[in-house]
Amino acid sequence: QVQLVESGGELVQAGGSLRLSCAASGRTFSSDFMAWFRQVPGKEREFVATITGSGGRTYYADSVKGRFTITRDNAKNTAYLQMNSLKPEDTAVYYCAGAQRGYGIPVRTTNYIYWGQGTQVTVSS
Repeated sequence: QVQLVESGGELVQAGGSLRLSCAASGRTFSSDFMAWFRQVPGKEREFVATITGSGGRTYYADSVKGRFTITRDNAKNTAYLQMNSLKPEDTAVYYCAGAQRGYGIPVRTTNYIYWGQGTQVTVSS
């Protein structure tokens, strides 16, 4: 059974930092994109960042570019999201996703096969 388990979400003050982790099990993701999305109540899940299987290329939403960094450790089958200079508008449930469908740079929810259950990030002003 393939599982993605996120951790690291918590309450933090604006300007602070957090690091989210996504631990995968059940299969290796070393050849697949892994990504982070986020969602607030009443809104669609939105793309945050994605990283290629080798970790050599990364892509970010404009809203987090320069503040967030996605990395991965294939030996641990784990992806990370380092979030700096957090803003109240970053408050959301953050989801990890893995294993893309199709071709191109996967930035849509439909591009991914596997999903975690999410971790809550709350940024206070």
